[in-house]
Amino acid sequence: MPVKLINDADAAGLAEIKFGAGKDFKGLIILLTIGTGIGSVIVNRGKLIPNTELGHIFMPENREAEKYASDATRKNMNLAWDEWAQRINEYLMYLENLFWPDLFILGGGVSKHGDKFFPHLTVRTPIVTAQLLNNAGIIGAALAAKKNSK
Repeated sequence: MPVKLINDADAAGLAEIKFGAGKDFKGLIILLTIGTGIGSVIVNRGKLIPNTELGHIFMPENREAEKYASDATRKNMNLAWDEWAQRINEYLMYLENLFWPDLFILGGGVSKHGDKFFPHLTVRTPIVTAQLLNNAGIIGAALAAKKNSK
């Protein structure tokens, strides 16, 4: 049997560009799955660039993004949503200055809580919630498997 391996964030990205918030978007998209860690996807002109690990980049002051801004960090440090939003905002600003994306899509476990932290984000780039929420990964995995079976 043919097998297709894909990381969870890339699977979510495939689903969001096929059916969700990135559908028919022609610019540069950075999708972040924020939960226990931070997964990342870069999509340029509808093409996914596989295996990015932007959650593991080091921001100023030698802070690893994932350890500084994941939802697990929010929970472990008992941060209020507005306090945590400041961390996410710093991370998004850092990515914005590196890549100049046209759109951020935020998914993963925090995607259902956008109303609690989106109002505190101040980046220039438009930000939307992943339309498929936390289901994007399983949908994208099915897409990848279907594509591989042809």
